[in-house]
Amino acid sequence: MSSNKINNSLSKISKPIWNVAGSLFVGIGIIGIFLPLLPTTPFLLLAAYSFNRGSDRMREWFESNKTFTTYISNYRDKKGMTLRAKMNSVFILWCSIGVSFYLFPNMYIRLILAVVLIMVTMHLISLPQIKKQ
Repeated sequence: MSSNKINNSLSKISKPIWNVAGSLFVGIGIIGIFLPLLPTTPFLLLAAYSFNRGSDRMREWFESNKTFTTYISNYRDKKGMTLRAKMNSVFILWCSIGVSFYLFPNMYIRLILAVVLIMVTMHLISLPQIKKQ
């Protein structure tokens, strides 16, 4: 079997998986709108990424949805994030990487986790802050 046929077969299989992942991230993002400790924007960004890899129809639905457009467009257009979104994102980031740090005793993995933690935290803090809309 040629590599193109293998890639096409894998692509057909993975697209539904990306769509399911995107839908899951949208669901978590919606919950984050109502729960103060759960950030919305990072999950909606993951959903956008997933739908980009999934189907055009799901991507178009997501990008045209008025509820999610504000969250995504502010980040994509480099307008920034609200203070609450930044704080929630950093909190969830530190908690999730903290759990991973605890679960993986390998020093190399912990070093990678620490670098990711520092770099993403710096990125989030450096984003412009916008007033709540």
